[in-house]
Amino acid sequence: MTDSKNIENLRREIDQLDDNLLALLNERASAAIKVGEEKPGQDANVVYRPEREAQILQRLQRANNGPLDPEAVERLFREIISVCRATEAKPSIATLGPIGTYSELATRKQFGFEIDIKLTSSIEEVFRLVEADHCNFGVVPVENSAEGGIHLTLDRLLTTPLKICGEVDLRIKHCLIGSAGNTSPTKVLAHQQALAQCRQWLDVNLPSIERVACASNSDAVRLVLETPTCVAIAAGEAADAFGLQILQADIEDQPGNTTRFLALGRHAVQPSGRDKTSLVMSAQERPGALHTLLAPLSDHNINMTRVESRPSRTGLWEYMFFIDIEGHVQNSNVENALSQMKSNAAMFKVLGSYPRSI
Repeated sequence: MTDSKNIENLRREIDQLDDNLLALLNERASAAIKVGEEKPGQDANVVYRPEREAQILQRLQRANNGPLDPEAVERLFREIISVCRATEAKPSIATLGPIGTYSELATRKQFGFEIDIKLTSSIEEVFRLVEADHCNFGVVPVENSAEGGIHLTLDRLLTTPLKICGEVDLRIKHCLIGSAGNTSPTKVLAHQQALAQCRQWLDVNLPSIERVACASNSDAVRLVLETPTCVAIAAGEAADAFGLQILQADIEDQPGNTTRFLALGRHAVQPSGRDKTSLVMSAQERPGALHTLLAPLSDHNINMTRVESRPSRTGLWEYMFFIDIEGHVQNSNVENALSQMKSNAAMFKVLGSYPRSI
């Protein structure tokens, strides 16, 4: 009897806390509307401020004393921010579809669910929609921890006028998806990256089954609906979206497998205090050219977090170097280092400065 009374008291306490939370959330939404009224325009390009949202999340994580873990705090407040942002305007976001792709999951992780999402058939179309001002922002994959850079994205970054305005790290959890009870599949369908990331599992568990590369994992799942004897590799959310079953979860070969996505927009982002800058450049043809190109980073105490080379397609054995560094272009040491690097480069382009993923 005493236990029941304690539970009832705790439930009343939770109800009161929920009432308080509701009132505070409405207060926050009202404050967001007032902020929007002070801005020089009410479109989604003005409403979405990556640096401000990053500062909010960083501050809340520092203030968090539990029992909520940091990841839960980030998810919770990203959605609160998304809902409050939508009271001003909903940003339109282009990303690779169809429904259930990792690109869609990354987009919602970065922007929340209160967005106008446009699911495209290709990475190229994501760039095109944002460049043509049909969408405010785009989200594209740029590298995977197991398979390296996404070449379509890297090549397109060379030519686009868009700026990187954010990054999203998404833990990739591949599932084998199919019709319930399908224990003898005839084919395994997936994007070529997913097939590569599950190669060892497939070799052990489905060694004699044909593997077929598709345009996306979600396309693979959709094809399974048409051919129930096939199975697909995709995110678990895709099974829910298409009414299929998860036959086996977590089949990726590397448990920490992560894909990094970039958010793209038409405007530069102001410093958040914890930023990253992405560059692409080519070295001049002379001895020690790459060392000379990168030396200013060390001279100005700047940490380089990534470097990747890609053929330039302008000459035999000529390469472009994609580089990520810590800091923002408005930081004096970064500004000075980039100025020196540009003077030593045959080609040089700043792709954007943006908040680092949390």
